[in-house]
Amino acid sequence: METTTCPRCHQPVNSQSVTCPHCRVELKAYGHPGIPLHRATGEKYLCDTCTYNADDSCTYPQRPYAKECILYQNVDERELELQQQKQSSSLGVTVQNWVRRNQALLLLLALLFICFLIVLSTS
Repeated sequence: METTTCPRCHQPVNSQSVTCPHCRVELKAYGHPGIPLHRATGEKYLCDTCTYNADDSCTYPQRPYAKECILYQNVDERELELQQQKQSSSLGVTVQNWVRRNQALLLLLALLFICFLIVLSTS
C-alpha cells in the first residue's frame, strides 16, 4: 500500500484516498478521484509557478489567484524535464541506449563473427 502525507495535518494517508481520514481535507479532485488536487502553501498562489499561467494557456476561472488546481504543472520541473529529454536525444546517448537494449543481438553477432574468422583461418 502506497502512502503519502496529508498537506494539512501531515499524517500518513493511503495514496488512493480521496479525503484525509484524520482531518477530512480533500486530496483528490471532487468527482475525479484519480486526479490529484494540487494546493498552494501559505499565501502564494499556484498560478505564480504554473506552466499554463506562464505560457498564457490557462483557462481556469480562478486564474491568477488559484489556491487549488488539478492541472497545475510546476514551471521549474517542466524545464528540467525538457532539458533531460534534450540530453537523452543526443546521438551518443541514443547509441548507448540502443546498445544496452540490444546486448543479446550484439553478442550473437560477435559470436558469428568469431566463428567466421575461425573458418577463414582454418581453410
